[in-house]
Amino acid sequence: MELKRVVVTGLGALTPIGNSVPEFWENLINGVSGAGPITHFDTSLFKTQFACEVKGFEATDYIDRKDARKMDPYTQYAVAVAQQAVKDSELDLEKENLDRIGVIFGAGIGGIQTFEEEVENYAINKANGPKFSPFFIPKMISDIAAGQISIIYGFHGPNFATVSACATSSNAIADAFNYIRLGKANAIVTGGSEAAITEAGVGGFNAMHALSTRNENAKGASRPFSASRDGFIMGEGGGCMVLEELEHAKARGAKIYAEVAGAGLSADAYHLTASHPEGLGAKLVMRNALEDAELKPEDVDYVNVHGTSTPVGDISETKAIKDVFGEHAYKLNISSTKSMTGHLLGAAGAVEAIASVLAIKYGIIPPTINHEEGDNDENIDYNLNFTFNKAQKREVNVALSNTFGFGGHNACIIFKKYAE
Repeated sequence: MELKRVVVTGLGALTPIGNSVPEFWENLINGVSGAGPITHFDTSLFKTQFACEVKGFEATDYIDRKDARKMDPYTQYAVAVAQQAVKDSELDLEKENLDRIGVIFGAGIGGIQTFEEEVENYAINKANGPKFSPFFIPKMISDIAAGQISIIYGFHGPNFATVSACATSSNAIADAFNYIRLGKANAIVTGGSEAAITEAGVGGFNAMHALSTRNENAKGASRPFSASRDGFIMGEGGGCMVLEELEHAKARGAKIYAEVAGAGLSADAYHLTASHPEGLGAKLVMRNALEDAELKPEDVDYVNVHGTSTPVGDISETKAIKDVFGEHAYKLNISSTKSMTGHLLGAAGAVEAIASVLAIKYGIIPPTINHEEGDNDENIDYNLNFTFNKAQKREVNVALSNTFGFGGHNACIIFKKYAE
């Protein structure tokens, strides 16, 4: 069977550094941090009191007020970025066969704010008997964002959610890519969203010692590949792509951002939360993606790394890159956009995939900010080009995006410059 080619024709982003794709990209290449004191709840008793929150978002800009009340924030974010992406794609839905358009959209955690609110309300009032909102379950479950998007547009194609922690939305993109190239759909709206900056979300990650506690310097706290890194920063938001079969896109005169070249998946099979110290799963997933794309390591120009700013994770990913790319590793640009956006958990893969696609489009590598002069770590090879502190201009023909999740889930997507 001849596989069909798949291209990116629409983008949508809602992030801590911008509520649209142009705003996100502008702040990304200018090294703007989205971190600041948490405003969603009182953090006075928490070890970590800052995060990368979405700012100035109004759900009613995208959703009727009555419908918005039936959605957890993570679903509101999903609907917002899906609307941005579909609009950007310029799909004429009056002319499209909606049976051939699907939605594959994930969340690593889902409606945790809704869960907290409902359980707290029950605990306070349980003496009077159980009283829960009829929308509790539909607001909470991780698949409802995909369902809501399909309902809004009437898309009848493949529809489901992926859940693989921080690899979630990369898995969604990989699945969408595969369904389209197998001829199962003409287009798929895909990505992920997350809204986990809540008391339980922050408290749970604090209990694992996963978050930075650099409360006195929130904007400088996410510092991937620096010796002084002490954990990741929670982020929130969403990212969405419209993926489309190439001939379908060409037939309607669609603009094409980039081509999806290949995807790789793997498992560390090692630990609940820690990456393999030698990066075994990371090596495997990048090699799988390169093989799927029929590309050689030396074809890659840019790696948007998982790069969470954790002591162990950054080391293992560095080892994996050096092993996979060999001497070419020193010719790559490498950067962690989480240094600016924080870690968007289930939405990270989609947002970072957008950054990778825009690096191809504009020939600019976003920086890894917050690296201090003279910082040193004997486990990090500083001869690699981590694109520290300032964006770099470079022609990017191939970009690779890594995401790794708790449970050892690894996903890697490769994009390349579109050519006839």
